[in-house]
Amino acid sequence: MRLLLLGGPKFVGRALIEAALERGHEVATFNRGQTNPDLYPEVEKLHGDRDGRLDPLRGRAWDAVVDTSGYVPGIVRKSAQALAEAVGAYAFVSSVSYYADYREPRREEDPGAQLGDMPSDRLLEDYSNYGALKALCEQAVQTVFADRALIVRPGLIVGPHDPTDRFTYWPRRAERGGPILAPAPPEQPVQMIDVRDLAGWILHLLEGGNGGVFNATSPPRALTFGSILEASGATEVVWVDEGFLLEHGVEGWSDLPCWIPSSEESHDCFQLVDVSRAVAGGLTFRPLAETARDVPEWTGRAGLPPEREAELLAAWGKVAA
Repeated sequence: MRLLLLGGPKFVGRALIEAALERGHEVATFNRGQTNPDLYPEVEKLHGDRDGRLDPLRGRAWDAVVDTSGYVPGIVRKSAQALAEAVGAYAFVSSVSYYADYREPRREEDPGAQLGDMPSDRLLEDYSNYGALKALCEQAVQTVFADRALIVRPGLIVGPHDPTDRFTYWPRRAERGGPILAPAPPEQPVQMIDVRDLAGWILHLLEGGNGGVFNATSPPRALTFGSILEASGATEVVWVDEGFLLEHGVEGWSDLPCWIPSSEESHDCFQLVDVSRAVAGGLTFRPLAETARDVPEWTGRAGLPPEREAELLAAWGKVAA
């Protein structure tokens, strides 16, 4: 296939380019030329800006486009309209944050988040409008491409070149050794997907001419906090009660990646999203230990600094004694 990638080779885009080239596809990218511009010399690089400078896309044709960089519906609409006659299919990488709430396990037909009085032309610093913006972006693509639209809603994406630390913290923390503070109970569910599995599966759908909407993350309860720490190589885990963590100001998702406190009732089933449609459509999952092995170095963007973790472990030791 002739593929166009909207976005740069940073994380998801990088995995898509590598998977596409391995499968013998021809790839072109459209971005501002600021992210890893020297990677992949065999890839055609078109430079412009999605918010107005789309001229390099005109007069061209591709079999499919994959949009990994769409966050604002007005900008996504411009891209979709510019490519309406130029590509056969439009794959939009959305998010499971699409859903209005997570009080029950979500399926693809469930309602999306509403914007309310939040802005539609920019992503807020606290990401509070992220899900609603993704929902509007999906609508923009579907309005233009109808049944030629492929909407993929990933959960937490992890693996090589992950810039977020949202899973990376755990295997890199395990490498340091010593007791690891983790949120009890160990059987609480976690969902994530290796970026390589996601990229390969998106290409699989495009190769087969498949459109529609798919959640894309690990099956519900296939992974737990205990299993991700085991896959990370942790040998000494201290399971700490949620009440203690909250009392000491430990924040879910940022201080302890992948953890959502049960006190956040609206997110009770955030990590129980239904993925049966994607699995039926060919989504497969590599062993988590392989993903843990291949994550990048920890940057400190998420996760507990060593001194803070040591303080908490000491305080918990006094409580548990």
